[in-house]
Amino acid sequence: MMKLFEELEYTRDLTLKCFELSEEDLLRRYSPGKWTVRELLNHIVDAETVLYDRIRRTIAKPGQVIWAFDQDAWCKQLDYMTFPLELNKATYMAVRAAVIYLAQQFYEERGTNGFVHSATGIRTLKDEFDKVAWHNAHHLNQIQLALSI
Repeated sequence: MMKLFEELEYTRDLTLKCFELSEEDLLRRYSPGKWTVRELLNHIVDAETVLYDRIRRTIAKPGQVIWAFDQDAWCKQLDYMTFPLELNKATYMAVRAAVIYLAQQFYEERGTNGFVHSATGIRTLKDEFDKVAWHNAHHLNQIQLALSI
């Protein structure tokens, strides 16, 4: 479990630095036709809020069906290219703090609580906590790639 907390803190710190990138860097893409760094940052925050919601639902009432979200629709309909990064930076900081708190309280105690994900099937609370860290690291790798091109 200590590794999870270290990953959550490490990815948080790296992600927060990315919110301070220049406009030029925010427009970079890790591959043609893929999301820009700005879009990736907004996606990281939205996904974090979705995962946080799943975590809370699984703690409060295990066994329920939780619907997937369409990340591309969120990007388009919420206009990630113009959505204010300063708003999402604040959201990210607050939600990550809450995720870390809940992981400390419930990762071991209720980690086997399950839910049904509408697209991927049965998942556990531990799966969702682990996904927060993995998902953030995955997109940080894409941001680092975009910045190195």
